[in-house]
Amino acid sequence: MSANLNHIVLVDDNETTSFLNNRLLGRLAVAEHVSTFSRADEAFEQLWGNSGDDKAPAPDLVFVDLKMPGVSGFEFLELYNALPQPVQDKTVMAVLTTSMHGADTARVAKYPNVEYLTKPLTEEKMRKLLKKRF
Repeated sequence: MSANLNHIVLVDDNETTSFLNNRLLGRLAVAEHVSTFSRADEAFEQLWGNSGDDKAPAPDLVFVDLKMPGVSGFEFLELYNALPQPVQDKTVMAVLTTSMHGADTARVAKYPNVEYLTKPLTEEKMRKLLKKRF
């Protein structure tokens, strides 16, 4: 499976989940670089905090968990949604969560370009996402 993405970002407060997802992405060799963040605010600041400063290219794909302490995945999506459209167009945003709750899926559905995946991330889910969005 070779999509040859430059940069995938994992935002999840669960270190084990991030570790396993990082290993899976490494094994699938779909990206040159994988970054992990345990806090959504740090991830957002690192990725888009200085939106006028383009020294780091935008990530191709971001996986974000919904339920995190501090800034939640929903708040992260709000921040992302407030970015200029050309900035958003460079990145595919995917929620990766254990939640199957209807209210959560409905809340995520209001963001038209955000994918909704349930944990765990698998090779099959990754393959479908890459085929659909890249």
